[in-house]
Amino acid sequence: MNLFVSALSSLPLLAGSALVGHAQAVTEIGGQKVVTLTRAAVSTTKPEFTSITLAPGRGMEILQITANFPGKGSVDVLASPDLAEVKKMLDTEDTGFGDLGYRLGAAFLVPYPNRIRGKLSADGKMLTTEWEGRTLTLPANNVGHLPTAERHAMHGLILKSKTDDIKVVQVPGGEQVTGVIHAGSFGGHWFSKTDLVVTITLTGDSVDASMVAHNVGDESEPMAIAWHPYFNLPSGDRTQVKVQIPGSQAAEVDNYDNVFPTGKLLPVKGTRFDLSAPGGVALGKEFFDDNWSHLDWKGGAVTVVVTDPAAHYGVKIEGLSPEIKTIQMFAPPMAHFVAIEHQYNFADPFGKEWGTMDTAMVTLKPGESTKWHVRLQVFVP
Repeated sequence: MNLFVSALSSLPLLAGSALVGHAQAVTEIGGQKVVTLTRAAVSTTKPEFTSITLAPGRGMEILQITANFPGKGSVDVLASPDLAEVKKMLDTEDTGFGDLGYRLGAAFLVPYPNRIRGKLSADGKMLTTEWEGRTLTLPANNVGHLPTAERHAMHGLILKSKTDDIKVVQVPGGEQVTGVIHAGSFGGHWFSKTDLVVTITLTGDSVDASMVAHNVGDESEPMAIAWHPYFNLPSGDRTQVKVQIPGSQAAEVDNYDNVFPTGKLLPVKGTRFDLSAPGGVALGKEFFDDNWSHLDWKGGAVTVVVTDPAAHYGVKIEGLSPEIKTIQMFAPPMAHFVAIEHQYNFADPFGKEWGTMDTAMVTLKPGESTKWHVRLQVFVP
């Protein structure tokens, strides 16, 4: 996340509370038309989702989500600039790899989220690692700021992918959009060929995001799916915001510059990483860029709760796919957001530091599929 930290001060979303008003004349980002799902709020007593804006030209990234809170009006659920600024960032200022995509909204991360280490090429632009004795060559698109920082791969290979077969349909109480990313071999970096089917559904009660990865090639491949949503903190007072994460172990990291796992999973009980208390734990001024595992599933979901008491605002993030084995949270003290990432795998899943431990990458044989599904709900605490 270190590239993001350096850009925090330049983003208008960090200057205050929830952004409102997305009526900019922006119709295209990433070379494809922006899609907006909308519905009118009908309740006078409970909050409801009212819109989702996404970019098919940027891997179906969700750019903005709004909800209506009776007596308060429209609130941004995601921390993201207005569409004019988003277009400037993604179409004009971005890196060749698309790294600005995971610094706003909610980008989808496939076929791997988080960091992957490996042997760097002579020019430092690529790295190699191994899966089941076979070599993977990946873009080394991220690095920390310290002299000891090690360049590594991060956040997948679809940040600039285009989407085909986009369809918007009415569903009970709202709208739904589907699209297909024909990812192929992910630019020659992966073993087989993959199609990704993305479905985003807006109703008053929930926002559902799902992605199904289909191995349409003739070789087996490792696969992981996640997203990178920055959840807005409407009050702007991050110290009193509470987060509940139902994980009993956290992955030890070398430092908060590289943020590489050491291969040790540590019990959270009695430490600052124990955020499992009902109602959550106040973030205070603590910095987090950490990964929780050994998750507590209840009612078919692993649920993270973010509560902003000062704004009388809360959001639940429910992971609904059993393949979700870890949750990453990025929460720098100076920011008015928390990023909550429901992901399949542990960081650096091919790394030798893990020994023989299953790092939760799914193996897809030819013809097989895997589904990631997360649901959002908003509430008044």
